[in-house]
Amino acid sequence: MAIARGNEKGRVERAIRYVRDSFFAARRFTDLADLNTQADAWCNGPAADRRCPEESLRSVREVFAEEAKRLLALPDNPAPLLEQVAVRVGKMPYVRFDLNDYSVPHDHVRRGLTILADPQEVRIVDGSAVIALHPRCYDKGAQIEEPAHVQALVDQKRSARKHRATDRLVRAAPASQTLLMRAAERGENLGAITATLLRLLDRYGAGELQASICEALTRNVPHPNAVRLALDRRREERGAAPPVAAGLPAHVQARDRPVKPHALETYDQIKDCSDDNN
Repeated sequence: MAIARGNEKGRVERAIRYVRDSFFAARRFTDLADLNTQADAWCNGPAADRRCPEESLRSVREVFAEEAKRLLALPDNPAPLLEQVAVRVGKMPYVRFDLNDYSVPHDHVRRGLTILADPQEVRIVDGSAVIALHPRCYDKGAQIEEPAHVQALVDQKRSARKHRATDRLVRAAPASQTLLMRAAERGENLGAITATLLRLLDRYGAGELQASICEALTRNVPHPNAVRLALDRRREERGAAPPVAAGLPAHVQARDRPVKPHALETYDQIKDCSDDNN
């Protein structure tokens, strides 16, 4: 029989139509387990009591009872009904399976993983290790998340932002690393200290901040207030006005970026070519 030729296998096609029209038509169910329960009751009830197509004087139940004696017994350990799919994680910690997205730990992005799915749950494995376990979803376009995966990603992003701020501060004022270490020994809030020193860096500049931090460390006061007092004293000694912080929106700050001047030699070359043509 040829593939997709229904006219060549009418008996099979009629059986499919019988299931579709007699069982699925207008049937209501709450979930897959409920549907399977109804299907089992239907198979052992109306479907088994109908007339056998080959023997009109007997039912399907009677014919099957006679045939069952000749069938092989089922194995003691049933084969696992797992659907195995190879997937690759993109930039976001999710894998796509059966039109839905399932979360994975954020440290598995841009890697190849394997999905093992049965009717109840979806397991995501990396080699032999199970890294995520979700209940299977039969919706379309749903996002199934494990709260621990989301929280770990949030914590990682917060930590990355904190390290970027600290790196910027240490590059501009190397003495700030010593100040932070001494502040940590005293149990100070390093996040608040870093944020304060970054604001002072934007107002006073790297040179003044470095000198003021060194002065605070010399006095054994590793605190932003001591740095601020040193900055104000140095500013007053220079007779400079207090710096004013201006909170400009992003589009204005982008406009104020320094522009690299164009080399004027190119215009001289154009002028020389023009003089030669004349």
